[in-house]
Parts: sequence; C-alpha cells; structure tokens
Amino acid sequence: MRVLLIEDNQILGAAIRDQIIVDGHGVDFVSRLDEAAEYMRATGYDLVLLDLMLPDGLGLNFLKTLRSQGDVTPVIILTALDQISDRIAGLDAGADDYMVKPFNLFELSARLKSVSRRYAGNPNPIISHGELEINLSAKSIHRMGKNINLTAKEWTIFETFIQRPDMLFSKTQLEDSLYAYDREIESNAIEVHISRLRKKLGKNIIRTARGVGYRLGDK
Repeated sequence: MRVLLIEDNQILGAAIRDQIIVDGHGVDFVSRLDEAAEYMRATGYDLVLLDLMLPDGLGLNFLKTLRSQGDVTPVIILTALDQISDRIAGLDAGADDYMVKPFNLFELSARLKSVSRRYAGNPNPIISHGELEINLSAKSIHRMGKNINLTAKEWTIFETFIQRPDMLFSKTQLEDSLYAYDREIESNAIEVHISRLRKKLGKNIIRTARGVGYRLGDK
C-alpha cells in the first residue's frame, strides 16, 4: 500500500512516516497542500493521511476539492481539532476516518488497515482465490491446508493484486509498493518478484498485459 502523509509538524510527521514504513507500506511525507496536490497528480495513492491546519491552507478545503473532482482515495484526517462539529465537518467533506491528536501510533496503524480493507471491498481478512486461502491480517497463504511462504516483498506485491483483483497495475505502480523496502529499486525487480510468485502460486496467478502492466489472474 502507498500512503501520502500531509503534516506540517516535522517531528510528528517523521514518527508517523517511520511507523508506516515499519508496517511494510510505502509513504511520501509532505508538509504543504500545494506539494500534496503535485504528488497526487504524479502518483496513485491507496490512502491519504491529512492534517487540517497547514501553512498554505485548510486540509478540509483540499479534501472537498478532491471529492468534487471525483477522487475517491481514502482519507484519514489527523488533527488537534476535537469538537464534535469539527468531526462532523470532516466526515461530511468526505473523510473516511477522523483521529484527534495526540493519538497512539499503533491505533493509527489499525485504522489505516481498516480503512484500506473497506476501500478494497475486503472487510474479511480471509479471502479465497481459486485453491488459495489468503489471510490478509496474518499475511499468510495456504493451498489445500499447506502453507506457502512468501518473502515480505513478494507478499506486498501479491497483496496489491488481491486487494484490487480487477485492476491493471503498471510496473511503476508496483515499484511504488516496494518503496518502503528500498529507496532505489532494481530495473528488473518487478519481473523477478512476479516470476517467483508464479513459481510459488501458479503460472497463471498473475497475467501480463504486454506493454501495459499486470493484473491478477482468473480463479
């Protein structure tokens, strides 16, 4: 999963960023709304963490603009504004969740997972794909009761596909999912990991759309 963090408190932002990386996700950290808009134009994000009071404007207006443009990227608001009216305004503007500072980083991790599962349409952490039984919470895969071991990077790529089974992913989007592990990714890293996934899970588990990208294979 790729997360955009918009937070002007550098100490808090660094702590949140580090927690997201520990959780195995990619993250971009910006402190201004104009930067955030530029990043969102260039990169597809799975989730946005949004502060409301920023140097160049109000996060609430940024969120309203996103939704008015048809952008449905999940958004969790992170703010010191703790009045009920503030929460209602945030949710009415299109936020998927609302957390009041200070908050526990482990709770943030749990809410991030919950919102991303809801968006992917998989509130149940255990799903099936053909002969595979996938536990999203435990990050495990079984075939007819036998565990199949994946590396952390292999799991990250496979989870990207299984969370959005109908989506075609470009190589760049898959590389972005590995950014939490390596700041510089080898040019053939995606091809190597997909080859290994096919060997472990079946040659048709991931389909190639030549010159375009990859998608999850049929069950």
